[in-house]
Amino acid sequence: MADIHPTAIVSPDAAFGKGISIGPYCIVGAGVKLGDNVRLRSHVVIEGDTTLGAGCEVFPFSTLGLPPQDLKYKGESSRIEVGAGTVIREHVTVHPGTKGGTLLTTVGANCLIMVGAHIAHDCRVGNNVVMANNATLGGHVHVGDFVILGGLAGVHQFVRIGHHAMVGGLSGVENDVIPYGSVMGNRAYLSGLNIIGLKRRGFSRDDIHALRAAYRLMFAEEGTMSERLHDVAEMFHGNAPVMEIVNFIQTDSSRAVCQPLTKRAA
Repeated sequence: MADIHPTAIVSPDAAFGKGISIGPYCIVGAGVKLGDNVRLRSHVVIEGDTTLGAGCEVFPFSTLGLPPQDLKYKGESSRIEVGAGTVIREHVTVHPGTKGGTLLTTVGANCLIMVGAHIAHDCRVGNNVVMANNATLGGHVHVGDFVILGGLAGVHQFVRIGHHAMVGGLSGVENDVIPYGSVMGNRAYLSGLNIIGLKRRGFSRDDIHALRAAYRLMFAEEGTMSERLHDVAEMFHGNAPVMEIVNFIQTDSSRAVCQPLTKRAA
């Protein structure tokens, strides 16, 4: 049975699962789909073709499904999908996709999207992602699983951030971030591997050792990136985490890859 506050405005064309709770002054538009046990605290606005998975919780003054901030958007039908168990805190904005992208914005399961964060049109955010206060994703950004974005971090359009990466607070990320990498600064540079995150998530000592060795080879000053990747792929072809980085770098992208600071730059 739904628990809907009398001040909420809920379209009869919205679809609900079991045990949902819609608090004071919320607005839920036609086409919205709320899974079982979704909770909208108060003053939440959800419109358009927006789906929230089971157990999601949305806090006051967040908006999902309003038109994207893209001058090329002409009202085309597009969607948002949010995975189960994701928590969206106060003043978060999530915008649907556009014709120039995939017409879809996705946020994975069990994410924590903190106060004032923004997820722009056509973004793909993985599972178990944490976006700290006022972190911002430009359009078409892809964020892998278990990524952490620090407060006030800003990510440029079309950037890819690999699984298990860490983006430091106040960082301006204009290039792709390798899986397991850690970046910081304005403009963001690669400061090493996210070793603390790897240990917390149960990666073995052997995998961490291999990642460290491969990282040193990939970002050495000798040779070209192509040559170094070839050498790493030959040496670590049986190591899945290392090969994930190699494949990530070799995948076509409109952005370059974040690099470490050179000794001279440092």
